[in-house]
Amino acid sequence: MHASQELVTATWILVSIYMVVILFLVIRGALRIKNMSDYAVGNVSFSPVAVGLSLAASMTSAATFIINPGFVALYGVSGFISLAIVLPLAAMVSLYFLTKGFRKQGTAVKALTMAQWIGNRYQNKNYALFFAFLSLLLITFIVLICVGLTAILSKALNVDSLYVLIAIVTFVFGYMMFGGANSMVYTNLIQACIMIVVAIVLLGSGYEHFSNGIKGFLDKLAAIDPALASTTNTKSPLFRDFFEIIVCQIIVGVAIVCQPHIITKSLLLKNAKDVNKYLLVGIVVELLFFLVVIAGLYARLRFPDLTLNGKPMPMDTIMSTYVIQEFPVYVGLLVVMGLISAGLSTLEGLIQALSTTITSDIVKPLVGKQLFKGEEKSTTGLISEVWFNRLVIIVLAVVSTIISYQQIVSPNLSVGILAQNGVYAYFSAAFVPVLLGTFGRNIPLIAPVVASITAVVVHFGIYYGRLTPYMQEPVRNPGVASALAILSSVVVSFILLALLKNRQDSATIKQTKAEVVDNY
Repeated sequence: MHASQELVTATWILVSIYMVVILFLVIRGALRIKNMSDYAVGNVSFSPVAVGLSLAASMTSAATFIINPGFVALYGVSGFISLAIVLPLAAMVSLYFLTKGFRKQGTAVKALTMAQWIGNRYQNKNYALFFAFLSLLLITFIVLICVGLTAILSKALNVDSLYVLIAIVTFVFGYMMFGGANSMVYTNLIQACIMIVVAIVLLGSGYEHFSNGIKGFLDKLAAIDPALASTTNTKSPLFRDFFEIIVCQIIVGVAIVCQPHIITKSLLLKNAKDVNKYLLVGIVVELLFFLVVIAGLYARLRFPDLTLNGKPMPMDTIMSTYVIQEFPVYVGLLVVMGLISAGLSTLEGLIQALSTTITSDIVKPLVGKQLFKGEEKSTTGLISEVWFNRLVIIVLAVVSTIISYQQIVSPNLSVGILAQNGVYAYFSAAFVPVLLGTFGRNIPLIAPVVASITAVVVHFGIYYGRLTPYMQEPVRNPGVASALAILSSVVVSFILLALLKNRQDSATIKQTKAEVVDNY
């Protein structure tokens, strides 16, 4: 399948303009960066609306706009219920309650990253280091976005995937070496505005299928395959029953906000009074974005057997193929830019968060005194933190390119499975420490530490050990492993807290009795 020459030319022109605008904003933001704090959380006062739109843009990625519609196209209504209704509602409720407490604690402990927040909150550097290394799992999410962007641009430009992948990585990682939070909020703002328009276009692109109402729409899907119109799909590896579709997605949705590029976004707000407006804007726009996966059902009706010119479409290319085939050139161009924006907005946040974590939370505690120059000229060292952070981004770019190309050539159904496995393991481990650190007081260190370790062991143990009936197929659902890991970590942490409280109460009673006897 090839895009028309008109679309190719128009895409080249618009992508070039887009690149120039992004570079202008990056240079503008980079001029204000003096240290790692400026890079991580910025030194510019942003409006709550701008930060809220930045949140919505960075929380919604190529997964929502490009990859997840492919799951919905393959497996139908069950996928839509799971990915567009259950997961988003759970995530938004969690975001509301966790953001307020996290920001209050984050401001108090002067945290730049998730690892720092956890380390400072529990007063333990080793725990911070553990989470910093755990953050490396987020590379899988970077890979997902690179693959999604490559899929859409290679089709719109008629260029080989490898060349497009290299160009995307070089450009995005290149400008993120200099921009940081100052430029990211501005670029996210532009991207969010484009994404809002494109979300509305995509939601409306299948309006003709509803000419006979929702029942008529479902009947069309059922005519292709009855399982597509069912609330469960036993043929799928992800949406087989209500446990996978609802229970797992509620648990995952509640914990999913415990990712660095999401939960730390509130630290960009300089005034606590702005939090409510920030959340309102972010949540409303985010819910709109999540609904975009319905376009996967439109794509299935457009390509009933999911083939084009007799060739089966790989799942990760279904959405890009639908866009190129469905829309006239200039509407298609707008949608392509929206899909690119969806990917870039999250990719920027991940690069910024992960590189900052590696520099500030792994390298600095281990060899920072010998390696980094201080801000004072008299301080010895080989390199400044800001420049070392740029070297880290180069390494991340190389690693991401290698893994992304492997996923383009031979994915296990979808790059989405790889990304879910890595990212879900991370936030499964982060959920209990964020929960206890946000709402608890005088929490013993052992409770969150054991909870985090339990989550990682249970998640990967279930997934790779093929434990439970859900893990017996060639394609396994990371959501099940994550949900069970989160439940296990919560149970373990609360049992520990109860035991420690009983021990503490017993010690207090003994001490009181001893004091009474002494006084007597």
